Amino acid sequence: RYDTSIAAQIVTHKYSYHLPIYRQQDVFASCGWTPARSTLLNILRAAAERIAGLVTHLREVVRAGPIIGTDDTTVTLLTPKDLPPLDPLDPKSARTREVIAAAHADARTSITARMWAYRGITVPLNVFDFTVSRHRDGPEIFLNGFSGKLMADCYAGYDAVQTASDGRIVRAACVAHARRKVFNARANHPTHAAVLLSMFQQLYDIEDRGKACSAVDRLALRQEESKPIWERMREYINGGAVQNVLPKDTFGQALTYLRNQFDPLLVYLEDGLMPIDNNETEQLMKQVAIGRKNWLFIGEVEPGYRAADLLTLVSSAVRNDLDVFAYVKDVLDRLLAGETDYHTLRPDVWKESHPEAVRVYRAEERAARADAKAIRRARRRKSRK
Repeated sequence: RYDTSIAAQIVTHKYSYHLPIYRQQDVFASCGWTPARSTLLNILRAAAERIAGLVTHLREVVRAGPIIGTDDTTVTLLTPKDLPPLDPLDPKSARTREVIAAAHADARTSITARMWAYRGITVPLNVFDFTVSRHRDGPEIFLNGFSGKLMADCYAGYDAVQTASDGRIVRAACVAHARRKVFNARANHPTHAAVLLSMFQQLYDIEDRGKACSAVDRLALRQEESKPIWERMREYINGGAVQNVLPKDTFGQALTYLRNQFDPLLVYLEDGLMPIDNNETEQLMKQVAIGRKNWLFIGEVEPGYRAADLLTLVSSAVRNDLDVFAYVKDVLDRLLAGETDYHTLRPDVWKESHPEAVRVYRAEERAARADAKAIRRARRRKSRK
């Protein structure tokens, strides 16, 4: 009954502009059409069902890569009235049933669910996944079959995933996390913090110089210049200079984090493709958080799965600087026409044949910001010398 332009507009409004359905009613009403909320939700559900095969393909592409960055954030799930049935084809169903049963037993009206992001490092794709808890079986199920390096925080579940993988997965720690802990504790021990922060600054200056290099040259640069800095840092945090810092002190906790995560922090030194930190993956959480402030909660488990799929499509389009509406509409048109060549529908592939839908100004703005940062770093290096 409705053109794909309606579905594409609803998807774009909700997951790119973060407008909940009731606000979209007003947007459409200003155009002379006053749909019911149930109508808009039905169209959104139909769009999510149509793109399910494409999203599965995008997941496989990301899992096939050598490096994945991941992070998660909370979303509120209203406790379903009924326990969902066990589905032998859905590996999440057992955990979902268990969590909802526990919520019923405690008479809780809502559950703190999770939205996970998996960012391809060598392919410009972002994939989202929804789970009803932060149990490790969420990333364990998603990463089933993945072999490579996983850039993640120090959540114990990732260590369990690495252990269960029999060496297929190597967890890398985020250097920005380690630096932030030192920075936040600098008031307690300013001298020690200044020494460590100076080392982190040198590491990031090296990365800044390496951005324009090939992966091979970047690896050589890291081995030649970054590795000695890390060795000095290892000696400093394990040496006598900091022996009087109490373990429960804020700065002592930062030192403990550094010592415990030291080997994972060095993983990037062995791979020129590996980023030094997980900042770009963590920034994907803003796409969930801004939406969460508007739509507030997820009403059922199935809509959580659909939200993850639609976020995957929209976020990947944004990452490739695409006009989200144009991309989603064309994808829906071609899927409805029976197309099954999902490779050509990937955002990074689709943009090559649709240059008119590329937001060139986004790349120009990023380049301008990167140039300004590079100039600041170059000036700092010069003044330090």
